Amino acid sequence: MAKVKSIIDEAAQIQLATELIRLDARLQVLESETQLSRERLLKLYKELKHKSPPKGMLPFSTDWFMTWQPNIHSSLFVNIYQTLIKSTDIEDIEAIIKAYRMYLEQIAQLGLPEVLSLTRAWRLVKFFDAGMLTTTECKDCEGRFVVHTYELVKDYVCGLCHMPSRAGKTRQSAADRFFNEEASVEA
Repeated sequence: MAKVKSIIDEAAQIQLATELIRLDARLQVLESETQLSRERLLKLYKELKHKSPPKGMLPFSTDWFMTWQPNIHSSLFVNIYQTLIKSTDIEDIEAIIKAYRMYLEQIAQLGLPEVLSLTRAWRLVKFFDAGMLTTTECKDCEGRFVVHTYELVKDYVCGLCHMPSRAGKTRQSAADRFFNEEASVEA
């Protein structure tokens, strides 16, 4: 006997896939988080984005999350996500979507570029679920930051409290060039 599909369940799956596509989720994320066929997902993606989804493998290394700027953005996202998981009873994928939207709102208010994509945020949660990553507290600011699970973190200092020497150099150089060009135009 064939399983009867519920139109309401299918509509919910299409709505979830639509939300994920609008947030630029990769096809592998859509396949993992929805029960729609690959063909339906491809068709929906093309309808919404007017192009084929990007090809290639998903990020597979935890190391990207350890570098200075991605660590700060990932830590912001994961703290929001973990708070949602602890304080609500929504599904994981809903928490990821809501946390990602909150992350985007926060960085927009700060005037920062988007460093963390939805696909990387989804992958980050999977790394946490697999026990490969965790958070630890910065001894200076007491914020919680993403670290490798078995990393030695005694006296951990985050990238905000101890910025790398090259952090912000590119933006400063661009600002210096802008003001130098302004000064030469006025002279």
